[in-house]
Amino acid sequence: MLNRPERTSSMLYQDTQKSWTDDLPVCKQSGVGLSTNQIYREDGYRQEEHECEDKSFHCKHDDNTFLYAVFDGHQGTKAAAFAMQRMAAEILLGQLIGKSTDEEVKEVLRQAFIAVERGYMDSMGDLLAERMSLQFEMPDGLNVYEAYQKCPDLVHKLNLINYELSAGTSAVVALVYNNRLYVANVGDSRALLCKTDSNQVLRVIQLTVDHDLRNEDELLRLSQLGLDIKSIKQGSHLGNQENTRCLGNYLVKGGYKEFEDLSKATAEPIIAEPEIHGGIELDESCRFLLLMSRGLYKSLEDATGTEQVNKELALMAVEQFRIQKTLPGVAQAVVDKIVRIHHDVNMSNSNAANGKRDDITLLVRNFNFPLPNAIKSPTSAYNPLLLTSRGTVDYNMTIEEPGTSTTSTETYNSARAADNRNVRIKPYVDFSEYYANYEKRKKDGTLPKRFQS
Repeated sequence: MLNRPERTSSMLYQDTQKSWTDDLPVCKQSGVGLSTNQIYREDGYRQEEHECEDKSFHCKHDDNTFLYAVFDGHQGTKAAAFAMQRMAAEILLGQLIGKSTDEEVKEVLRQAFIAVERGYMDSMGDLLAERMSLQFEMPDGLNVYEAYQKCPDLVHKLNLINYELSAGTSAVVALVYNNRLYVANVGDSRALLCKTDSNQVLRVIQLTVDHDLRNEDELLRLSQLGLDIKSIKQGSHLGNQENTRCLGNYLVKGGYKEFEDLSKATAEPIIAEPEIHGGIELDESCRFLLLMSRGLYKSLEDATGTEQVNKELALMAVEQFRIQKTLPGVAQAVVDKIVRIHHDVNMSNSNAANGKRDDITLLVRNFNFPLPNAIKSPTSAYNPLLLTSRGTVDYNMTIEEPGTSTTSTETYNSARAADNRNVRIKPYVDFSEYYANYEKRKKDGTLPKRFQS
């Protein structure tokens, strides 16, 4: 895997662009929790190894269409940021019109992944041209060490470009369309659907496929391309990454011949073709959906050694549903709990200085799981200034619910002034004694100087 170069080159991608997805209405039946990566230092101070490479969105397109996604980037944020900005556009800008069958909707999702991949690779043109120019300047016949000794600046520039070209991302996308759920993914981000069975027992279903070297189907696919599976199994990477599918990462796609373990493949071994599950009818048994980056379940596995990480995550979510007041609170509380567990285990280890944790993202989409402590919008408004022993008056109060632009109006009726909306409210404190004393002392000349005019 490529080492992270120092980010001093002006060519490096800066993730400062505003995404159009920022303007999409947020789905209020969902919430996101996040924690950036961490290196565990002996002194206990927090240190990040790199900028956060996870991206996500959760939006409502209309009453029948909701879209959610989590992107787990590697080798920088470039691919994840690009995918976040483009994926929604490839699904929500008319592509679903007239699509009624599951196969038609799944094809829209498939084409969206392919379009995002194609668009990202097209954006690499200038970088590839610069890379080729630098390679032509490099003297022939030099090994890596010799090249660095003779042309250190050239090698450094090439390393920076190769690092950018290797940026990729896993992706998990969930679409709720006409009350049916569809999930598509590449890489090892996960989607878990929690639903009750006929006995009202909560069950956890993983709707995604982990595209890694533990996946026998993926190993078979690579074998059919002519790769040595025994050799691949002995390592932990394919080229410069762990996943067998992803969006982006030109080096293991168009440039795969440059990697010894991939060079014998008859076609690009790392692909962007998603696996798609659905549609699932969202009936009363469907309780909530969890989308997550690898950092979430991997951190829990590493810290606890659990072999049922999906079940443990679902139980944590259920626990937080009972405690928290909001869905973002549920998602963040689960993330925070896993962060604490991973931190405590690593800091209690004598090798804590070498430990680290990846970025973590969890997206929770609730269908009908109870949130008993939810913050509810007021159904009536109470104004203590209007409710006294002297009676109330007609008064229209506009209440804006948090996070919405809609308003509702509550009316308070007065028995004394039901027909007079301009009635004066009588004072609650009688100042007549104060004014009488003021006039008396003024007349006697005994007012303090500061009150004398």
